[in-house]
Amino acid sequence: MVSINLRKPLLGLLCAFSVAASSLQAGFAQISAANPADFPAATYPVAGEQWPYVGGDPAGTWFSSLADINDSNAGQLGFAWAYDMGTERGQEATPLVIDGVMYTSGVWGIVYALDAVTGKLLWSFHPGIDPASARNACCDVVNRGVAVRDGVVFVASEDGRLHALDARTGAEKWTADTIISRNKTYTYASTGAVLLTSDCVVIGNSGADLGDGSTRGYISAWDIRTGALKWRFFTVPPAPGQPFEHPELEMAAKSWGPGHDGRYQNGGTVWDGLSYDAQTDQIVFGTANASPYVRAKSAAERHDDLFNASIVAVNAHTGRMNWYYQETPGDAWDYDAVQKFIFANLPVGGETRRVVMQASKNGFFYTLDLKTGKLLAADPFSYVNWATGIDLATGRPRFTEIADYSAKPKNVYPSWAGAHTWNPMSFSPKTGLVYIPTLDAPNVMVNLPANHGKLDHLEGFFNANGIIPDDTYDEVTLTRLFGPLPTKAELQKERGKTSLVREVLKAWDPVARKVVWEQVTSDGNRGYDGGVLSTAGNIVVQGRGDGTLRVYNARTGVQLAAIQTGSHIMAAPMTYRIGGVQYIAVQVGYGGIGISYPLPSSDIAYRNQNTNRIVVFKLGGGPVPQPDPRPDPLTYPAPPAFRSTPALIAHGEAKFTEFCSRCHMFGPGITPDLSRLPREIHGMFDAIVLKGVLAGAGMAPLDDMVTKYDVKAIHAYLIDQQRKGYEAQRTKNVVH
Repeated sequence: MVSINLRKPLLGLLCAFSVAASSLQAGFAQISAANPADFPAATYPVAGEQWPYVGGDPAGTWFSSLADINDSNAGQLGFAWAYDMGTERGQEATPLVIDGVMYTSGVWGIVYALDAVTGKLLWSFHPGIDPASARNACCDVVNRGVAVRDGVVFVASEDGRLHALDARTGAEKWTADTIISRNKTYTYASTGAVLLTSDCVVIGNSGADLGDGSTRGYISAWDIRTGALKWRFFTVPPAPGQPFEHPELEMAAKSWGPGHDGRYQNGGTVWDGLSYDAQTDQIVFGTANASPYVRAKSAAERHDDLFNASIVAVNAHTGRMNWYYQETPGDAWDYDAVQKFIFANLPVGGETRRVVMQASKNGFFYTLDLKTGKLLAADPFSYVNWATGIDLATGRPRFTEIADYSAKPKNVYPSWAGAHTWNPMSFSPKTGLVYIPTLDAPNVMVNLPANHGKLDHLEGFFNANGIIPDDTYDEVTLTRLFGPLPTKAELQKERGKTSLVREVLKAWDPVARKVVWEQVTSDGNRGYDGGVLSTAGNIVVQGRGDGTLRVYNARTGVQLAAIQTGSHIMAAPMTYRIGGVQYIAVQVGYGGIGISYPLPSSDIAYRNQNTNRIVVFKLGGGPVPQPDPRPDPLTYPAPPAFRSTPALIAHGEAKFTEFCSRCHMFGPGITPDLSRLPREIHGMFDAIVLKGVLAGAGMAPLDDMVTKYDVKAIHAYLIDQQRKGYEAQRTKNVVH
């Protein structure tokens, strides 16, 4: 157990298939419309006084039966208490509350136990990991939550270790290393919430977007008492000629095509979305994209690549597969299928069926029979142009010509960020609606080698790039780097008067299979809005990127309250009741996938320091105390003298874009703006990049990725950017 000051700057198909014979039957079981009031009762009790699971209940509904805060008094919500977590990165976890204690996790997998009435810290645990492992985290060193059972708290730290902690003291009871390969180039990290079955702790990992393709997806189950490994399920086959660890992989290997390259590990990581159903004793999880296989696949080159971009169900005791369904065969668009699942009872064909629902990254809302994996419905919940729909007889998408960007750039909806990603959605059995935080945005998908730009590779995208056409879509600079691209005006024609990029909170009827209401939450740019909570008080609660916690009428979508927290909100709220008082809590802090994105001056995370907090609300509370303002981040120090050439600077721009832009962009954000470096950092530049002298602050060495000449060029490019900014700054000051 460690209790410390944590604030430090950190740099930073085969078609649908089932083992169960019943799910091999082709066809579509019609989901019949029903009155929401007549919805079958949930199998599991929903959250009430306590919030014992990350999703509130084992079904992952993010719904609470509490109704003290409701559609008639939500306007009276105000501040109850807050806890400063001592960090300044992305917050994505939803806290638990059990027996008056709040348990939650923050960045790196730090765990906090608090008095849920006062916010007093009872204990904290820091996993003591090497900050250099941050290079393995695709999208910030976030963590999505803990699990608690029988006086033990379980968490996965960012470096892939699993920890079991005494819930009273935070003392470590056991730890297990879940990573199968640790070497200089491994790209594994763990950011998801751990899952508990009847006797196991289960976790996956991330990394399929990064590095040289050294990441192979799997989930592993560990004995809940001792931390001993019980079983492991690999999501993709081994290299050709290598033995299959379990029989499902032999079938999967046949789907990879003749070009399967044994040098690569194939990806398919499970970085979120683990769920357990006690009735069927099975774990349901989704898988990510392939790694590092060619993203820009023509229709002729496209193979299914199992079990990437799939939903898989395995027996919780043996780890053997029960069924699978592949959402996006031959994924070339980064359409991971790891979004969180919700289990529910729905009326299907005149009978009650236990189903699993997912609003997928690819823009379709899927409903499957939980026991057999049979596809029951698949409908677009957002604007989609890569497919015209899903063939319900085969389970396969009907691809459009837009899906093929191998020869020229295409504007594909939804973007690589997904129509819905990790941000939790919520299902209310009171209204029968699913509330989905939706990103209605495209990306211009570019096959880098074919488009004749300066780059053939981009860290995180391999041989492709997906450029979201928001306000940062600089056609001149982008064309110089990536080759000819469409103008923003050309892109806008497809959507008419609807903005190219917007975020929308949608209420989806899974029975009628349609949107019932929606609220546009950001327009023109990504707001990185948060997940969703719904309650029996007929309210839906969501935090926004603009810093407000918003409350809506669950049936109509009418806004009931907007409370300014002063902090960016990405996580999903939760609620609990102690001493007759209902509270709503949410973790706040900017980061995640937006770690490298420069913040506009209108953004709350630009104006205020990114103080990570847990903020708690109650009826009759006051205004939320605001974080301290952020110091002016736009000052350019005088650049150092540096001999350079246009060719060296151009090479540096290309290498910076390839290897550095995943974490660093120009403008205020989470990681440092490298065009505004102080003189002492310039003097250490080579040692930082090649030798890792700032590894303790999160900047791992890149000596396995770039040469000394590349580093010299990157430094020349950054000094040139700093010089231009400094000269413009001096000119502006003289004019004023």
